[in-house]
Amino acid sequence: MTNTIDQLHVSITKRFGSKTVLDKLLLEIRGREFVTFLGPSGCGKSTALNIIAGLLPPSEGEIRLDGQRIDHLPPEKRGFGMVFQNYALFPHLTVFDNIAFGLSLKRRPPAEIRDRVTAMLNLVRLTGYEGRYPSQLSGGQQQRVAIARALVLHPRLMLFDEPLSNLDAKLRVEMRAEIKQLHSKLGLTSIYVTHDQAESLSLSDRIVVLRDGVLMQEGTPREIHDRPKNAFVADFMGFRNFFPVRLGEPVGGFVEGFARGAKLLALLPHDFSGGSDAIMAIRPEDIGVGRSADGANIVRGTVELVEYLGREREAVVATDAHARIWLRTPEQISVGDNVELNLPTERIVVLPVEGNPS
Repeated sequence: MTNTIDQLHVSITKRFGSKTVLDKLLLEIRGREFVTFLGPSGCGKSTALNIIAGLLPPSEGEIRLDGQRIDHLPPEKRGFGMVFQNYALFPHLTVFDNIAFGLSLKRRPPAEIRDRVTAMLNLVRLTGYEGRYPSQLSGGQQQRVAIARALVLHPRLMLFDEPLSNLDAKLRVEMRAEIKQLHSKLGLTSIYVTHDQAESLSLSDRIVVLRDGVLMQEGTPREIHDRPKNAFVADFMGFRNFFPVRLGEPVGGFVEGFARGAKLLALLPHDFSGGSDAIMAIRPEDIGVGRSADGANIVRGTVELVEYLGREREAVVATDAHARIWLRTPEQISVGDNVELNLPTERIVVLPVEGNPS
């Protein structure tokens, strides 16, 4: 149903006046890949998407689709489909006419328009809704119409600009699954903009993390989640505990970090050496309550705060070394408890000092 591409090459810089909002962004996107641009508000992810779509010109650089430059082409000549955050449906048109709008502009025969719109209605499970107007639809149904309107044109590339941010949490999860199924079923190539980490992890083949227009890290969801390359990515992906340390000499694939009289053991990254300053980081949910089997990385402290989250509790522990540790645990703990925490060696990441969020 959709056209396929082999490769999209992006090499762009974008400035608004004296402000650089994208700084030498270099990406290769393969056919049938689902790539997510992830980052906080203002990081440049929507700007990058709009440049790829043709809605903004780059200040420098180029975009090549299967080897051919397309950055000089207007949006309608690129053959891309785009789904916006606010859906951008025409309120005075029915569902059928909204989906058919692009085909009508292309002056396709009425019979072809009817067949393609009917196929889209079936695909997004809106058969029977074709005579309704957007105001008569739920948010999730409006989003399906917006997706169908883009897909009916058989796009070479699908672009999603935070399409689920206006939906409630339950509907976001449902629509996320539908977008992933459509991507796989139709063999789409998709670029998806979001600030939601869970969305990016569940949807993506590859995640591109941006900060102030600079690419901080790209990789598979597992790489981004488990092995961030710097403190910004770690902080954005849920690491809340950061310990500035001086690394000891590596022994047997492990390295010790020394800070405030405490000692932490971690797996040695290939790009660190003994004697250097670094940051050791760990997620709250990776910290255990009670002594570990090997006795490594034991930290003692007093519980200062507990928040009940249902099956788990999130807590803050003031350690004997005058640091604070965030943990998430199913254990029954209360404010004032004296606890021993174990920080699993394999769950600690070692990061460069630059950009420490703490």
